[in-house]
Amino acid sequence: MNNIRLLLLPFSLIYGIITFVRNIFYDLGIFKSSAFEIPIISVGNLEVGGSGKTPLVAYIINFLKDKKHLATLSRGYGRKTKGFLWVKPDDLASNTGDEPLQLKQSFPDVEVAVCENRVFGIEQIQAKADLILMDDAFQHRAVKPGFSILLFDYNQLQKPKFLLPAGNYREFFGGRKRADILVISKCPDNLSNQEKLKIVSALKPYPNQQVFFSCIKYQATLKAVFGDDDFEVTNLKSKKNVLVLTGIAKPKILINKVKQHFEVIKHHSYPDHHQFTQKNMLKLVTDFKMLDTEDKIIITTQKDAVRLRSKLFKEILSGLPIFEWPIETDFFEKDKLKFDKIILKYAQGN
Repeated sequence: MNNIRLLLLPFSLIYGIITFVRNIFYDLGIFKSSAFEIPIISVGNLEVGGSGKTPLVAYIINFLKDKKHLATLSRGYGRKTKGFLWVKPDDLASNTGDEPLQLKQSFPDVEVAVCENRVFGIEQIQAKADLILMDDAFQHRAVKPGFSILLFDYNQLQKPKFLLPAGNYREFFGGRKRADILVISKCPDNLSNQEKLKIVSALKPYPNQQVFFSCIKYQATLKAVFGDDDFEVTNLKSKKNVLVLTGIAKPKILINKVKQHFEVIKHHSYPDHHQFTQKNMLKLVTDFKMLDTEDKIIITTQKDAVRLRSKLFKEILSGLPIFEWPIETDFFEKDKLKFDKIILKYAQGN
């Protein structure tokens, strides 16, 4: 943590007292928490951004979509609209939020909605679905989900657990007690059983909680952001030069992955959920054209790609080889079997 953020610790104390009292009021029933008959799975985290919530939601959708009529609900972070909104595949990310639009484009048959008032949102959705997935809703206690999943980013486990604004935690670490299961995301592929045991010991799960380990898996195919000119990463005959564009919280994993297959020349890095501007895109075009090689492409993320597909950006970026690199949550083998079984049991039992 840098010294500037350390100066904010008194404000973190005030923030912590407010969130602690708020949670106590919900626990005691002073603040109302609404329960619904429709089964609801909540996916969230204690830290702000970048823990892999949306890829896990996509994993659950992929697992249950042939068994249940699913719907997802989120706030739609960063959108310029207000209130309840059904998301359509051809919507603008500025109207829906990038992650809901990403889910709708990936799963057109799944109902996707956004609403800052989750209780009202569920009331609009429940007639159209058998099960609702709430993305980034662990702190939204006005709704009492039937099943709650809490994610922890493997790469952040050893860092101080300070609250906002000095740190990145939204509430005290003890808030994990509300979760039914804990998922450690973004683990290295070669994570040993010994290290897993150390992590579980440090997390101190409650007796009713199981801990699962997952990693981020990059698909073999780069998808063209505009058009259908996809290609397999493993079929590359030479190491292409790449300009990387990201507007995500933690781009390091992507950069490391790109470096395994490409020569990273430049990285245009923006904050999470950044609303790209015409100036951003013109700079991207200029820098790409200045790369002194013919064998070059632009790589971005799925979440960033949905923000690029506006009419204005399409005109600016026309003709450039821009590709998104899709990712998915991948559980370690034994954990996958157990996780799937628990999710299926909840879905079918409600």
